[in-house]
Amino acid sequence: MDRSDESYRFVAGVLKQFLKNASSNAEHKAEVPCSTTSSYCIPFLRNQHFIGRTEKLKELQEKLIVSSHCRKLALVGLGGVGKTQVALQFAYTVKEHWPEYSIFWAPAISAESFERAYRDIATRCSTALDPKQEDPKESVRRYLNSDSAGRWLLIVDNADDKEILFGESSDSGSVIDYLPKSENGLTLFTTRHREIAVLLARHEVVQVQEMNQAEAETFLKQSLTQKEMLYDQKNTTELLDELAFLPLAIAQAAAYLNAMQISVPEYLSLLRSTEQNTASLLSREFHDDTRYKNSKNSVAATWLVSFDQVRRSDSIAADLLSFLSCIEYKAIPRSILPSVKPQERIVYAVGTLRAYAFVTRRKDSDSYDMHQLVHLATKVWLDKHGAREALNEKVATRLVEIFPSDDYSNRVLWREFLPHALQFLRNTKKLDIEARYELCMAVGRCLRVDGRVGEAVVWLSECFLWRQDRYPEDHPDRLNSQYELAKVYQADGQVKKAVKLLEQVVVIREKLLKEDHPSRLASQYQLAIVCQADGQVKEAVKLLEHIVAIREKVLREDHPSRLASQHMLAGAYQANGHVNEAVKLLEHVVAIKKRVFREDHPSRLISQRALLRLHAQQRSEGGSNEN
Repeated sequence: MDRSDESYRFVAGVLKQFLKNASSNAEHKAEVPCSTTSSYCIPFLRNQHFIGRTEKLKELQEKLIVSSHCRKLALVGLGGVGKTQVALQFAYTVKEHWPEYSIFWAPAISAESFERAYRDIATRCSTALDPKQEDPKESVRRYLNSDSAGRWLLIVDNADDKEILFGESSDSGSVIDYLPKSENGLTLFTTRHREIAVLLARHEVVQVQEMNQAEAETFLKQSLTQKEMLYDQKNTTELLDELAFLPLAIAQAAAYLNAMQISVPEYLSLLRSTEQNTASLLSREFHDDTRYKNSKNSVAATWLVSFDQVRRSDSIAADLLSFLSCIEYKAIPRSILPSVKPQERIVYAVGTLRAYAFVTRRKDSDSYDMHQLVHLATKVWLDKHGAREALNEKVATRLVEIFPSDDYSNRVLWREFLPHALQFLRNTKKLDIEARYELCMAVGRCLRVDGRVGEAVVWLSECFLWRQDRYPEDHPDRLNSQYELAKVYQADGQVKKAVKLLEQVVVIREKLLKEDHPSRLASQYQLAIVCQADGQVKEAVKLLEHIVAIREKVLREDHPSRLASQHMLAGAYQANGHVNEAVKLLEHVVAIKKRVFREDHPSRLISQRALLRLHAQQRSEGGSNEN
């Protein structure tokens, strides 16, 4: 054997550690009886395509075999991450290097599967069943507790369902009632649920993560019949990224590539094209000799089982999982989650989803990430139960409820919420309720203030067109959406469109509202701005003089709206060639802002700089430009 080979060095290291501990444990080991012949009850052949996981296997061997650190240990991780395969590899490693151990395997998928496994163990070990004892589970438990069983390793796979494990799932009791407890034995559990892992193995829990880049590439290559498919490193990396380095997803993709004889770019195109295509690919069943007979092997089906378990055990967590599927899967702020009373219930629900590894908490942050493929599989689950439409209405209502105003002081908050609101809006084009279009409005306004004007036009247009079809022309919500769309048109350089919309708004509000009503004045003010941008300076001056006159009557001298209209009127005077009038008005504005604002306040600085430019223009023109 090549002594530089990684496998050789790993096994050699384990054996050295074993020999080191042997002398100190000799007296204890001499007392432990060993069965004359080891028995093996493993339902799968060794996985010839097993890749990596060296550190996890080393940890299992060190804790369970070499140092005898513990007698119970649980592998925990997301469904499809490869827990069963790690356990299987460990079983064959123990069989090869520690032949004194009998190895038994019992899937806890159901009470029936567990009982069948115990019957097989009873048959394999030729245990003498008591004619009066009809339950083979009790016979196996008693046998493994006895010295005659020798050393043994019991692997309880798929220990995911609390009812099967701890409840009265059948007349003959639960799984936990028949787990042996012996100084001679070791028990290894695999589970998707961290809480179950802790209940079964206390603190002896080993987390199994997705594959790393190198492991995933090797696994994909070994799984393909046409290795040349991976000639393009860029496509390979992109595919593995899309599959989130999840072993089951990689195996499923490889099976599809092999069967359909399509290229990696073609598969990527399908995966990225539409949500329906992606869901179809993830739901596609395939054969796998390393998984249980008659089991569902697709990624989607694997998680549907967990989703149903969550729904049965924690309805709040199930509702939360559904909510998360409607928004962006990354950087989910705690504050965006649905409100639940008491608050502890939402904390517990988040804990449930984290226990299943559906969501993870970001370091040093009160926000979460949802596994990308879980995010999509949840949508498949919701479609199966026909719950998407009602859910979308609830999510729209929640997002409108918590979405901040476009005040710039809220920018940190709206930047956290925007990706989630946008994801929801993109996926609910057919949702015909006011709350969705109220959200379009809120999102569009924040995008405009944030400088994302092109995107703002999209969502404010959608809001206005929807309201235009449903509300009369003088409806306040329709007028408001028309007004906001005009503002963003002006910011986007579509000035003539803005003028047309605002002229309609001003005419209607002048009929409906009093002369000093804030909404009437605001629309006139915005029309003046776009008229000036459109070259209609005299019209802008006329509107602004009217607005300033009204605001000087109803607002105090230092009110921001009064100062803003005066500043804007000074700019219109300047554009119309009335420089001296502009200087006089702006000097008044600057004097007030100096009194009420600190030196570095943006509004004060803007007016001061505008006044400096006016003074420079006045000097250059000798003050003779007054008409």
